[in-house]
Amino acid sequence: MSKIQLGSTSIEIEKNGFGCLPIQRISKEEAARLLRKAVDGGMTYFDTARAYSDSEEKMGYAFQGMRDRVIIATKTHAKTGAELNEHLETSLRLLGTDYIDVYQFHNPAFCPKPGGEDGLYDAALEAKAQGKIRHIAITNHRLPVAKEAIASGLYALLQFPYSYLSGPQDQELVEGCRKNGMGFVAMKGMAGGLLGNGTAAAVWMAAQEDVVPIWGVQHEWELDQFLACIPEAPAMTAELQAIIDKDRAELTGDFCRSCGYCMPCPVGIQINQCARINLMARRAPAADWLNEYWQNEVKKIENCLHCGQCAAKCPYGLDTPRLLQDNYKEYWTHF
Repeated sequence: MSKIQLGSTSIEIEKNGFGCLPIQRISKEEAARLLRKAVDGGMTYFDTARAYSDSEEKMGYAFQGMRDRVIIATKTHAKTGAELNEHLETSLRLLGTDYIDVYQFHNPAFCPKPGGEDGLYDAALEAKAQGKIRHIAITNHRLPVAKEAIASGLYALLQFPYSYLSGPQDQELVEGCRKNGMGFVAMKGMAGGLLGNGTAAAVWMAAQEDVVPIWGVQHEWELDQFLACIPEAPAMTAELQAIIDKDRAELTGDFCRSCGYCMPCPVGIQINQCARINLMARRAPAADWLNEYWQNEVKKIENCLHCGQCAAKCPYGLDTPRLLQDNYKEYWTHF
């Protein structure tokens, strides 16, 4: 098994972690079955969030009697210290534990620091002193905030989107974390669903020093891809490298990662899907994206107000109104 230490913490985990956002979409019993299978297969790091509806509750149910076998990371999207305390107590109750290993600020628009008017970091420090959390961390989609968090020396780890489509600016974050003794947790290792081969993604991640990927898992076949890499990371092959090269050629550049931070749209457009729907139609079973449901969703682009709200909120600086219009024009060529 490939063990990795989380930055300067004393936490040692299996390199491949489990991202628990997708278990919102499956039943409690099915989620528990997958989570327990992941533990039995060697996974030890499980990441969720207060904002992921019933994900924490399902984790708490699954991990009854096995708390000592898992490292639990969760997140708060609180805006104030008082709200953070409320979120923390709810998370502890739902997760069925009296402490959380890694407690993360969930994609804040700024870098929380001690003494801030928001009171977030001070509340987290107090919770740490009380033994309710072990380490304070941060997740983000914004390069400036991520860089500030690394430079601050305040955080045990940074969670940031990272895959084999990432550019040099993202690699700088990995190196910055390594230099400053921070752990680096890679979210969106499958680029928000654009990458289709989990083995290729896992093999590439295995070669990234000090990076912990958390794979979003909803189906057993997805979990099996990543569990197969735990006993011994598979070697890069010419076939896998060809898949990576092809994906990079097709996808590197301006593409929607489907993070959803542009939402909601004032006229109801599913921006995070419609801004990339042609990529998905080409890379996934076309029937999943060319059906009557998505035809109706794409037609909503006709109502775009060009208000610019989505572009202003995009953490990747994408011109989302242009992406919507481009996808609208191309979509109908499939028929």
